[in-house]
Amino acid sequence: MKLRILLTLCALGAGTAAAAARDAADQFGARQAVAQAVLSPDGTKMAYVGPNGARGSAVYTVSVNDSNAPPVPALIATGDPERIGGCNWVSNKRLVCQVYGVMKDVELLPFSRLVAVDADGGNLKMLARTLSANSRGMMLGDGYVVDWLPDGDNVVLMARTVLPDDKVGSRVGSSKEGLGVDRVDTVTLVSTVVEQPRKKAAEYLSDGRGQVRVMGLRNYVVDTGLETGVYDFLYRKPGERSWEALSTYKINDKSGFYPVAVDPDKNIAYGFRQTDGRQALHSVALDGSGKAELMFARPDVDVEATVRIGRRNRVVGASFATDKNQVVYFDPELAALQKSLAKAIPNQPIVSIVDASVDEQRLLIWAGSDDDPGVYYLYDRGKKKLDTLDVVRPELDGQSLAQVTPVTFPAADGTQIPAYLTLPPGKTMAAAKGLKAIVLPHGGPSARDYWGFDWLSHYFAGQGYAVLRPNFRGSSGYGDAWFRDNGFKSWKVAIGDVVDGGRWMEKQGIAAPGKLGIVGWSYGGYEALQAAAVDPSLFRAVVAIAPVTDLARLKEESRGWSNFLLVSKEIGSGEHIREGSPSQNAERIKAPVLMFHGTFDRNVPYAQSTIMDSRLKAAGGQSELVSFDKLDHYLDDSAVRAGMLRKIDGFLADAGIR
Repeated sequence: MKLRILLTLCALGAGTAAAAARDAADQFGARQAVAQAVLSPDGTKMAYVGPNGARGSAVYTVSVNDSNAPPVPALIATGDPERIGGCNWVSNKRLVCQVYGVMKDVELLPFSRLVAVDADGGNLKMLARTLSANSRGMMLGDGYVVDWLPDGDNVVLMARTVLPDDKVGSRVGSSKEGLGVDRVDTVTLVSTVVEQPRKKAAEYLSDGRGQVRVMGLRNYVVDTGLETGVYDFLYRKPGERSWEALSTYKINDKSGFYPVAVDPDKNIAYGFRQTDGRQALHSVALDGSGKAELMFARPDVDVEATVRIGRRNRVVGASFATDKNQVVYFDPELAALQKSLAKAIPNQPIVSIVDASVDEQRLLIWAGSDDDPGVYYLYDRGKKKLDTLDVVRPELDGQSLAQVTPVTFPAADGTQIPAYLTLPPGKTMAAAKGLKAIVLPHGGPSARDYWGFDWLSHYFAGQGYAVLRPNFRGSSGYGDAWFRDNGFKSWKVAIGDVVDGGRWMEKQGIAAPGKLGIVGWSYGGYEALQAAAVDPSLFRAVVAIAPVTDLARLKEESRGWSNFLLVSKEIGSGEHIREGSPSQNAERIKAPVLMFHGTFDRNVPYAQSTIMDSRLKAAGGQSELVSFDKLDHYLDDSAVRAGMLRKIDGFLADAGIR
């Protein structure tokens, strides 16, 4: 595969003067100007990913000590097909970045590669193992960084994919295959093997000090190459090489302990285990005793992730979300700092420690709110000084944006469904009467919505809509009982909750009679279409972006990939496949339908929309499909997103939602 990366200086995005003249669709559709920001080991520079033109991307480096220093582009990707996923510093002068994309061969193939580059854009190197003409197989992904080795310089521990070759048995051949770990010099590319490749190896965890302590093995159905969804985890005692059993984790029922980090000082592995029907953070000793301890749990929601800091990814807390995102810090100093930062920036209550210098004295902070897309700050712990670095969305800076209110509404069976209501700027709940309105279900289905800024719902709120984002049953984050069998097998409950959300908006008088639409992306698009089939009279118009429309086809589209059995089990079999597929019930949908889909979508194949479009038209329905050539599931193109917002707004107005 030829990876095309342009390393030339060019005009990188529109200036602030041009941004002032943009309309709302341009402003909200614009991709984030600052994303995935990281701090150099010495804390003097920041690197971040930003847009390059409409769909390209670039990595910029900037001095945090000199506010007048312009950003320097270190790496530029065209977006056709390569994009930049994120970067981290491997030294004060060098970065390691992920480049990814989708290629069209016989079918769509995703690819991902790690590259190293100097902060000024020089000395680009690919970090994958070198393939020969005899290599057997296709390497879609080359691996990931296991340990950033902060005590070294320009060196990482990297999990790297190894392919066998056709010269097996000869002096130059090798039968080695799978995922191993190498110590790689990102400048010279000299590498030494740390862990021999294993065919079943799926992941490795290090202790942040250069020793691999945990290995995860993926199980397969014998002689098929199909994953079973069962992982076996092994561990090492400090300083030893032999592996011992740690745990077994099963994806289907989420049983067992899934390790995510190692603490070398405490000699434990942090990980997640279901406790009382919800995901909780546990630790297991890595000394042979197997001693397990519950670190943190919530009685109402899942614990979602560990919070880490510094170059060694030290675990300092855990995050969860009730009505709003929250963090509990195990480190007393960071807990106190969190309270201090909340006082220093009271209008931005969502505060995250994004990164830290190697001595943890300089911290990169992100803070935002429901009506603020966010700002990056630099906090100097020694000087107790907080400096502003960059706003995430400069096009919206200074604008009065809508606020988001956590609400609940009753489902038909009396269950209270949590949701977020975004009203037009300046509107209060008491004054929110007779508005045009949208129900906006989230994607997934193994996902949930959060309190905070959302470019889609905030755009529509700015155009005068009331927007409801329900965390229907089938959403993740609320425990097993809420998740049920997921939003495909339990589609009737999930769709019922979404429909009940729309009815609630009408009953409360928030939505004016006949002025309720539904908009969804991915699984949310499935929800939009299926809700219109379940209750044809409720929604005046339907918008589905990259929607799932046929469950049987969705299963079949994963055939030939190692996760086929897992996808099949997730979707299930039985009558719900036909009943729960919008394309199989197109004749029931009476509202006009507008769909958008990228032709290079690997998450939800483009054919899901073409089938829906043809069946709606065959049933006498009104349908339009807007296709975007060579774009994937996320439509990561500012011009495309802006045009889509305008078209949706016009479509809803034409349907009578004015």
